[in-house]
Amino acid sequence: MRIRPRPAVAATVTALVTAVSLVGPASPGARAADTSVKVTVNARAGLATMPDTGLGVNDAVWDAELGTPAVSDLLKTAGVRMIRYPGGSYGDIFHWKTNTAPGGYVAPNTDFDTFMASVRRVGAQPMIIANYGTGTPDEAADWVRYANVTKGYGAKYWTIGNENYGNGHYGSSWEADDHSDKSPAAYARGVVAFADAMKAVDPTIKVGAVLTTPANWPDGVVAGGDAGTWNKTVLSIAGPKIDFVDLHWYPGGGTAAEALTKPEQIDDAVYLARRQIDQYAGAGADRIGISLTETNVGVGQDTQPAAIFLADAYSGLMENGVFTVDWWNVHNGIGTVSTVAGQTDYGDFGLLSSAGCTSDGKTCEPALNTPFAPYHGLSMMNAFARPGDQFVRAGTDQSPVTAHAARRPDGDVAVLLVNKDPDNARSVTIDYSGFSPADGAPSVYSYVNGGTSVTSARTGSATAQTLPPYSLTTIVLHPDGTPTGAPGTPGRPTASGVTDRTATLSWPAAAAGAHPIAKYEVYRQNGAISEELGETIGTSLAVGNLTPGTRYTVNVLARDTAGKVSWASPPLTFTTGSPATSTCTVRFTDASDWASGYVANVDITNNGPDPIDGWTLTFTWPTGRQQMNSGWNATWTQSGRDVKATSLDSNGKLAAGASVSTGFVAAYTGPNIPPSVFTLNGTVCTTA
Repeated sequence: MRIRPRPAVAATVTALVTAVSLVGPASPGARAADTSVKVTVNARAGLATMPDTGLGVNDAVWDAELGTPAVSDLLKTAGVRMIRYPGGSYGDIFHWKTNTAPGGYVAPNTDFDTFMASVRRVGAQPMIIANYGTGTPDEAADWVRYANVTKGYGAKYWTIGNENYGNGHYGSSWEADDHSDKSPAAYARGVVAFADAMKAVDPTIKVGAVLTTPANWPDGVVAGGDAGTWNKTVLSIAGPKIDFVDLHWYPGGGTAAEALTKPEQIDDAVYLARRQIDQYAGAGADRIGISLTETNVGVGQDTQPAAIFLADAYSGLMENGVFTVDWWNVHNGIGTVSTVAGQTDYGDFGLLSSAGCTSDGKTCEPALNTPFAPYHGLSMMNAFARPGDQFVRAGTDQSPVTAHAARRPDGDVAVLLVNKDPDNARSVTIDYSGFSPADGAPSVYSYVNGGTSVTSARTGSATAQTLPPYSLTTIVLHPDGTPTGAPGTPGRPTASGVTDRTATLSWPAAAAGAHPIAKYEVYRQNGAISEELGETIGTSLAVGNLTPGTRYTVNVLARDTAGKVSWASPPLTFTTGSPATSTCTVRFTDASDWASGYVANVDITNNGPDPIDGWTLTFTWPTGRQQMNSGWNATWTQSGRDVKATSLDSNGKLAAGASVSTGFVAAYTGPNIPPSVFTLNGTVCTTA
């Protein structure tokens, strides 16, 4: 049996995947945890809507099972709604007309028509990689013509290339690229040429460009001769021509426990990606969507860590508006065999068994197409969130358990509870805000360590459940009473006039239900708690008393004269800045970044009328994954997330209008959101 290719990722990531330290087997007779976990579900804190392309997978032309009825039916049962083709880095060597990939293996019966027959059998949509590395715009345009004009497939989503930043421009080279110029500017110009040619054939298609995921190499790196990072350059040139950006995410982790903490980075990573799009892609950048078309866990690819990671990551990404998350891969092939939490893990990145054996023949995978644990994690996602559901904020008070929630159009609420503790059951109590569950035992779906399927039962209550060790649990709750006659949902708000302490929020009006709308209420999300910022009878609200340099996520709800409340609007996230004027100015510059740290230059100017004799500069890191390692031209210290720089005897005196330069070396282990607010001797400075 041929060993299937692995996903194309940087060598450092591959090392993390293969050189792992595994957790031990679950202890027999797992005991209940001593302390129960409190879960909060807040239906007032609306997030993104579950898209009809949300649950995705990758398929590949080197997989002889591509398109078989058995595999297609398994994917349909799991709720797959998007399938990517022709397979990772093969996208940059694959020629669709001849179904060939020079330098790679193509299995029989994996041509485009076979793939599309499978897509239709599954009830999914295709995500197609147009060959940038060794192809041409004309070849891609011919593919669009064949797919959508000749065959009428209606293939909507087309990405230009795969991991094209891996073409050697930054040193590492795994992605085929025949272009003499391998810079991000050359790729961006290529995207424009591809988009023009392809949309000339079918203007309704969506074209995507490849970006690096924040905190993943080479994010932040500026190569010699470039004017900016890969993302900045690609968005600045190709932004007006694209409809979405395409990200990959292999976060690694040396142990299963560490790997399962990685989804906590999702909010910040998507926030940064969205901010880069808005900053660099030009007018109308809010039309540009985000896809994440490859991901997998760092440890336990075939066992419970993969199922847990999949459910946690898919939920977090789609809560943040990512329109598809595609697991790598349907089949992949046996790798390094190990034991994870008492279960045999084959080091196989596939959802389904390839039935391969190790080179010495001592260990073989189960029968062909046997589902591995992440397949069941995908099935759990299908039970939890369905197209059209609105994700709502949920949180817990203990990190071994995470929670997600979704509100369905019929008023039901589903809650996904993830127990990452391999040894202990966890008893949870659940509080609800903006939703009253009906009495009685809810429908409960469960997937446990070593399980062969998602099981269902009616057990526990809406407010109390016991989570088995290393498990996924979804409870589906009916509302207490029939939710009829409530106002419609307000439109997504926008922010204008954002300063350091104020903003004006506006939104499209909601449709009245059985009674006239009495007012709109505006809430800020603070974790899983909603804090009311104000209310109004109109469709805009000026809010004040905001904190400089702070990220705010807000929702609007409509309340009618009978007291009935609408669903939460789609969320808006905005960030306050620094004061427009101040007695001090700070210019912060990321001078040299290597994707896990950087050199920061900090220039301080005294704008006041009086001289300063001794200064202290302070700021707070936006995340707990950032730190200051060493500095110069000041005494630098850090406590928690708070950083302080104190002047030296040689530079403590600043005359009116004078400046001083200092700086430090920073490190980060996740999305790197730079500090944006600085205080000098207690005064908030303007940030240049």
